Amino acid sequence: MEPISRRDALGLGATGLVLSGLVRRSSAAPPPPPPGRTDDDGSRRPFLTPGDDFTDVSRGDPIPHTLQGEALVKARLTPETWRLEVAAEGKAELAKPLRQADGSAIDLASLVKLGETKGVLFLKAMQCNNIAQPLGQGLWEGVPLRDVLRLGGEMKQVRRVYYWGFHNNDPKQMFRSSLAINQVLDAPPGELPPFIAYRLNGGPIPLERGGPVRMIVPWAHGFKSVKWLQQIVLTNDYQANDTYALANNDPESYLKTAAYLDDADEATRPAGETLVIRGTAMVGWPGLTRVESWLRRVSRPVVELRDDDPAWATASWRPCDLDPPPVDLAAELPAGVDLARIWGFGPDGRPKEWPLRFSVAPWSASLGGLEPGDYEFRVRTVDRNGFAQPEPRPFAQRSGVNGVQCKRLHITAKA
Repeated sequence: MEPISRRDALGLGATGLVLSGLVRRSSAAPPPPPPGRTDDDGSRRPFLTPGDDFTDVSRGDPIPHTLQGEALVKARLTPETWRLEVAAEGKAELAKPLRQADGSAIDLASLVKLGETKGVLFLKAMQCNNIAQPLGQGLWEGVPLRDVLRLGGEMKQVRRVYYWGFHNNDPKQMFRSSLAINQVLDAPPGELPPFIAYRLNGGPIPLERGGPVRMIVPWAHGFKSVKWLQQIVLTNDYQANDTYALANNDPESYLKTAAYLDDADEATRPAGETLVIRGTAMVGWPGLTRVESWLRRVSRPVVELRDDDPAWATASWRPCDLDPPPVDLAAELPAGVDLARIWGFGPDGRPKEWPLRFSVAPWSASLGGLEPGDYEFRVRTVDRNGFAQPEPRPFAQRSGVNGVQCKRLHITAKA
């Protein structure tokens, strides 16, 4: 891989993931294979990631999803004890605050009931701001945040919505996020609003995935989709309160359209063998037009390609193959789920555009006829605005990892 730069796949870095020492990876296992991938034998991996198979980047000491028994009950992290409070602070006003103390807080049964008339279904790949590969893709179901806020009656002097979940009742561990009120209320018909989710892939949201209830912000990285949601506060404060604003993270960053390699390790193959390189593209808000690759012959010792090297301007980029929409997606869905109800799908149950925004797009490139020697393979996306990765936002490294990744190839003489 190339050194860290605007075109590189960024390393995690201590300051990127560790805030006050509270971030833990729950498992040392490698991330799950990208969903939707067609393997070499023609088989297709599920398009939806099972809830237990997401890569976990939860934080806390202890991590809330490790609580058991009475500790879960006290934390209100069981379906029976979960409650959501909605209130206002400062100049902001809410006619009927919903509070745990007086029994007016929202319970899970009430939220699900509201979902019978206001519910949304949405395919979303979760991705950490500072990790390249998506963590997993699921079918999320819930109620738009705007409809939940209306349960509290008239709102006045509101500029932002603050929210957070359970984190051991320890202010130092609290993980917060926020949205501008227009982002909550003004999503037009056909576009996705932020919503409060209570189902994943047709079943309850596992505790490890932030259940019983979590926030889902479709266009944003995972730090906006706060787990174990319990508190919403309306405020007149115009400033974001996001914990992820620390360490130079951009708390308002949209998901970026970017291609990632499934395997970035150097590969050695004999001449005459066709090499298939695979990867996954994250489709951000601007959508995806194509994935393309650049194969460059190099000499050893390999000299790193600088950002200002003239070779970038003369690179020959060739289209990669994008997997088509899965013809068997309905078979992966829970019984009774109508594809036409899922955001981005038409009345015929087919996606209105492909790849879908905010989801993953598996891609592949077949390399044949390579002469013995050393090569570098790079891959990038081109979004629907015509911007090639890492544009249009290559300058803020902590607004989403979208550096152009590189895989080195060594082709040997035929045996």
